[in-house]
Amino acid sequence: GEGAAAGSYGYTNSGYSVYEEENDRLTESLRTKVSAIKSLSIEIGTEVKNQNKMLSEMENDFDSTGGLLGAAMGRLRTLSRGSQTKLLCYMMLFSLFVFFVIYWIIKLR
Repeated sequence: GEGAAAGSYGYTNSGYSVYEEENDRLTESLRTKVSAIKSLSIEIGTEVKNQNKMLSEMENDFDSTGGLLGAAMGRLRTLSRGSQTKLLCYMMLFSLFVFFVIYWIIKLR
């Protein structure tokens, strides 16, 4: 009777050992995956910060360009009220030139 109980106990103990080893292996696998996800999320956060910084700089560039174009259009409106068509034509050409130069500068960035 006692030998059977000890043998049964040893078998049960080894079964638990197999489950413990499996749990340890799965825990280590999960720890590795969590670590990889953590480093990936940190990299994504860094990239988002860099992209937001670039978008902010681009917004500032567009604002300054809009201010320049607005001022040029205001001057054109002032000139268009007069009868100086030749000067108006030169101003329109100059405005187009400035617009293309600014567009070219933005495209090179």
